[in-house]
Amino acid sequence: MNNPQQLRYSKEHEWLSAAGEDGVSTVGITEFAANSLGDVVFVQLPEVGTTVTAGETCGELESTKSVSDLYAPVTGEVTEINEDVVNDPALVNSAPFEGGWLFKVRVTDEPDELLSADEYAAFTEN
Repeated sequence: MNNPQQLRYSKEHEWLSAAGEDGVSTVGITEFAANSLGDVVFVQLPEVGTTVTAGETCGELESTKSVSDLYAPVTGEVTEINEDVVNDPALVNSAPFEGGWLFKVRVTDEPDELLSADEYAAFTEN
């Protein structure tokens, strides 16, 4: 599995980019999650302006196999959603770390439980 080193990961299989100068991070699901889900056919994302809370559900991903909750890896305000993924959910499968990102959040609180790429790789091997 490809787990970019510069990202951090949740045990619910979301990834988080480092915050930019504006305090905004990008959130997506991992390649492991995308492969486990199968073909994603519908994405429900949090609305811009809403506050998401670390560890709580903030959306859904529907695949040909199942419906899975999307969890917020951090607490903060949603600043942008990826309209491309809403219009073409298959991007989650084809480019989970690039064009398949889900939303951006201005982080106000980040839990200590986020994993490095190596820690996440070890977690998914078990």
